[in-house]
Amino acid sequence: MNILIVEDEKALAENMVNYLDQSGYHCEWVDNLTNAQEKVWSYSYDCIIVDITLPDGSGLDVIERLKAIKSKSGIIIVSAKNAMEDKIAGLDIGADDYLTKPFDLSELNARIKSVIRRRSFEAQNEIIFQEIAISPYDHVVTVHGKPLNLTKKEFDLLLYFVSNQKRVITKESIAEHLWGDDMDMVDSFDFIYSHLKNLRKKIEEKGGKDYIQTVYGIGYKFMKE
Repeated sequence: MNILIVEDEKALAENMVNYLDQSGYHCEWVDNLTNAQEKVWSYSYDCIIVDITLPDGSGLDVIERLKAIKSKSGIIIVSAKNAMEDKIAGLDIGADDYLTKPFDLSELNARIKSVIRRRSFEAQNEIIFQEIAISPYDHVVTVHGKPLNLTKKEFDLLLYFVSNQKRVITKESIAEHLWGDDMDMVDSFDFIYSHLKNLRKKIEEKGGKDYIQTVYGIGYKFMKE
């Protein structure tokens, strides 16, 4: 897997490169917008990690370039805690995920794997998991061939679970995936419980099984019984 890191903080970038190299990735690193633009124009990457604030411009320009050339690379934004508007802008123009500095390198690795899996799934016309069939492009889900009427959040939650099979997903990760920075404005994770309850109910009403397992004190795992 080829990874491009666009980060001007040398110590952080070197730590990311060393950690990800040891995890089996091939990493390249640039520390400015100009070199990043040249790299994404000339080469293909499985995932690109982009810092928003660069010495010669904005990392958002890298994302816009990737979208202009119809790149299939996954995109993860890294940014400072107070850069909410930039993070939202990045997600709006096509980034897949974000991390707020400081972050744990193991979490970065998990996010990279998740983005690459989701990208792989979204390239498929249909994803089959047991009796559940998902069409990512059309946002259509069926159970035993019967259509499932899901809200956008429920659909995103189901696809997130399927793309992270057997992995324990924390409530915080689910909240960030579904709501981004808006999660900071809520006092509890009751909204997650509500969406999980509705998703389970709708699947079971069509004759499907409940594959969402609760990992007490941590989060959830999606897997066969």
